[in-house]
Amino acid sequence: MIAGGKTMVRSLVQALFELLLLPVLFIVAFVARFVPKQVDVGLGPEPIISHVYHKGAFQQHGYSAETFVLAVFYITSDFDVRADRWFPWPLPGRKYIGYLYLIGLTLLRYRCLYFYFNGGVLGFSQWLWRIEPWLYKLANVKIVVMPYGSDVQEMARSSNLLYKHAISRDYPRHRFQRKRIAAKIDLWTRHANHIIAGCDWVDYMYHWDTLMLAHFSIDLEKWQPAARVMPTPVTTNPQPLRILHAPNHRTIKGTEFFIRAVEELQTEGVAVELILLERVPNHKVKAVMESVDVVADQLIIGWFAMFAIEAMALEKPVLCYLRPEFVELFTTYGLIDEGELPIIHCTPLTVKAAIRELATERHRLAEIGARSREFVSKHHSIAAIGTVFDQINRSIGLTPSQGGQGQRKSYTDLHG
Repeated sequence: MIAGGKTMVRSLVQALFELLLLPVLFIVAFVARFVPKQVDVGLGPEPIISHVYHKGAFQQHGYSAETFVLAVFYITSDFDVRADRWFPWPLPGRKYIGYLYLIGLTLLRYRCLYFYFNGGVLGFSQWLWRIEPWLYKLANVKIVVMPYGSDVQEMARSSNLLYKHAISRDYPRHRFQRKRIAAKIDLWTRHANHIIAGCDWVDYMYHWDTLMLAHFSIDLEKWQPAARVMPTPVTTNPQPLRILHAPNHRTIKGTEFFIRAVEELQTEGVAVELILLERVPNHKVKAVMESVDVVADQLIIGWFAMFAIEAMALEKPVLCYLRPEFVELFTTYGLIDEGELPIIHCTPLTVKAAIRELATERHRLAEIGARSREFVSKHHSIAAIGTVFDQINRSIGLTPSQGGQGQRKSYTDLHG
């Protein structure tokens, strides 16, 4: 009862604080309408590694771009604006000071914002998120909304029973967010200037302006494959086929099925080894990925994302479940050619056979790896994704500022 009472008091205090903040936000938004914006595109506020690559995609097409976050995860900290660095003191309400700081930044500094269906910085709020689109419209800030995962996963809309079961096991409280998620999908579908869809996210969305395989991009200069060693002749004691799996959510990624398949194959005498990495920074994952033969992505969701793209960039064959309806969608509308996907499709029921085949036919690894990097270069390189972003920007009336990003002072230049 005491804990419940404290929660209620905190909610009431937050609601009152937001009510008092409301007129201030509209005043700032109105002033921002007449303030020259310093940066073409702002990316945030989630600390997602793909934002770092998106920034490079915009810059290749002449846009100035910045990433902004309140705080960072263990995966990477390579963001331009971090509120946790500017307000490191252990003050009461420090989190809210950081949010207020970023709200002002997004209204006053950026001509266009790319964020997810969570919303912008006000996505954290109790109810202010409902008026966030009008603040950006008043401030004359363009909005491009794209999904990334849990921001659109209103599970009543999904036909993937494997995924419903996995979410129920890994995130039993996700069901309590269903109505809020649906409300935000509706809000930004109505009010964003442009909406991007792709991946398995199409299951949960009912409208989009641009369809992509996924909006994730990667810097192929930084993700270069090591010189491939020619396979040695088959011997009575071959080196095990080394497979990397790095789940952030075990049930959602189907980790138990990868483990079971490898253990059963080892019992049968097949030379195979599974390397599990969890809660490890991206640079350490990359180092291990460079040393393995194959990467195991996921067996539940039905499409690939950033982890698989990183692996393919390094010329690593990828094991992944691909839902047939997604393959049909992207092939029908010309995003990929029939048979172009280099990913090794497998399900929880067929993954063991897929691994056995790779372990016994290792001469195929180099060919699959080469096709994988070609696929990423064509569809997920910074240049490829940047071209799509440039088309989107121009469709909503946003072109690079005079002189491009090279003539703009960055946030670091201005603030140290």
